[in-house]
Order: sequence, then structure tokens, then C-alpha cells
Amino acid sequence: MPLAQLNISRMLAPDITHPVMADFVAQLESINQLAEQSAGFLWRLKGDGNNATDLRPFDDERIIVNMSVWESVEALQNFVFRSRHTDVMKDRRKWFEKPDQATTVLWWVPVGHVPTIQEARARLEHLNANGSGPHAFTFRTIQPEPTALGTINPELV
Repeated sequence: MPLAQLNISRMLAPDITHPVMADFVAQLESINQLAEQSAGFLWRLKGDGNNATDLRPFDDERIIVNMSVWESVEALQNFVFRSRHTDVMKDRRKWFEKPDQATTVLWWVPVGHVPTIQEARARLEHLNANGSGPHAFTFRTIQPEPTALGTINPELV
């Protein structure tokens, strides 16, 4: 069963075109390309600029999003923690505020399901309100993959 992920970040700058964000923006295309070429990659959210930085699903205009679907936890972990992506993560405080709650959420999705940004936002809000569980979890609290579609509550998808 595929794994979906959403991560959000609140920019230090008022918008993505601000000079503070220039180094981050300069790396977006190559990191997104790396994701797409990574083993286990299935899908990623894209806006007008072939990335998701123009999408604002949260009330705060300084919050940007990234969402993708992967074949497995291991595939996503390999990209996030064992690729050039780690260099971007190491520098994230140059561009983004330090969060005071979870900014990344993971959840299992049925094969062929493309999650919506509204679904992802609800998962993140659920995680921050209720903690980790089968509905929404983190890399530190990975939940087992459901064994059948019947284990996914369709009202929560």
C-alpha cells in the first residue's frame, strides 16, 4: 500500500520571491527531479511552477507545502534521509521558522489514490491534535501498513 506525506514550512520571508528564499528556490527543481527519479516515487503535488510553492492551502500565506506519494516507507526514507535532499534539510533554518508542532505527516493510501491538499491538511491537523496513530503518523512513529482496504475508514480518507 502506498504512503502519502505532507510537509509544511513557514518561510522567514514574506513570500517565496524574497531574496532570503533565493537559495532554497534555486534548489527546488533539482530536488524535485531527484525525488521523481528516486526508486519508489509515485506522485508529487505540483502547482503552476512545476512545484507546490504557489499553493496556499493554509490561512497563513507564509506556509508552503510539499506532498508526495511513495511505494513504501523505505523509499521515502531513502529519499529524505539518504540523498542530496539531506543537504537542503540541514540548511532549512536559513529559510524557515523552527516549528512548535509537527510539520510532517504520513498516512497510508489505497493504490491509485491521489490525496488532496484538503485531505493532507486534515491529516496534519489530526496529528497535531491527537498524536500519532493509524490515521496520521510521523517518521518516528511509523504505523503498520494496513493489510486490506477494509482497515481504512473511508470517512477519514
